[in-house]
Amino acid sequence: MAGRQRHRLLLENAEQLVQVCGRREPYLRRSGAASLGVLRAASLVVGLDGCIKAVGQADVIRNQFSEATFERIIDCSGKCVLPGLVDAHTHPVWAGDRVHEFAMKLAGASYMEIHQAGGGIHFTVEHTRKATEDELFTSFQHRLERMLRAGSTLVECKSGYGLNLETELKMLRVIERAKKSMDIGISSTYCGAHAVPKGKTATEATDDIINNHLPKLKELKLSGEIHVNNIDVFCEKGVFDLESTRRILQAGKDTGLQINFHGDELHPVKSAEV
Repeated sequence: MAGRQRHRLLLENAEQLVQVCGRREPYLRRSGAASLGVLRAASLVVGLDGCIKAVGQADVIRNQFSEATFERIIDCSGKCVLPGLVDAHTHPVWAGDRVHEFAMKLAGASYMEIHQAGGGIHFTVEHTRKATEDELFTSFQHRLERMLRAGSTLVECKSGYGLNLETELKMLRVIERAKKSMDIGISSTYCGAHAVPKGKTATEATDDIINNHLPKLKELKLSGEIHVNNIDVFCEKGVFDLESTRRILQAGKDTGLQINFHGDELHPVKSAEV
């Protein structure tokens, strides 16, 4: 019996409750994904700390928590309860749009042709640099709310539409604000090597990131202003080559960041060797 404890939530009488791993496996892969752990006619209890306290058959949970109280009870009859989705690669902080580029794509232009013509990433960089932090936060907040409604409970969020230190920090401050104010998990990624800034070579951009951007991120982390989890580089033909990518990722790793990068997205450049 759970006694007279108070809990946050009871999801009751679900037609299906998907556990993913039904035999205490740490994860599933390959053929294991074909046999998800699914309970029928099941209930789930969430504690005041936001953690799941119990999962099981509805009648068992009902007896176990017969004297408990709940802030909210949801009747899940006829419904399926799923674990939250993890969106592991997003660029959700930006201004402007690229609707006009659809005509270029329909005419046969490739991603890199649009990029080299000043579109793509560079177009968004121009508009993101002009936007205020509050404008970026408002649009970012709306995007996260839509993700949450669609079932994502943990989102990896990149910067990368600044390419200069000032705007990259502006984007990371926006992500930090969302971490503290929104009910969704966020893993933040510094992506200052998303493209080579106009007027610089890849080598110059790499040196700027290593000598200026990353030391500033370390300083802001130590002061508690911004906490970044990962570092990302666009390792691609015409963007950052293998050597530049290796240098940036190593410098980020030395700063305490986890490695998370774009590789072989458009051309095979053997980025896995990094």
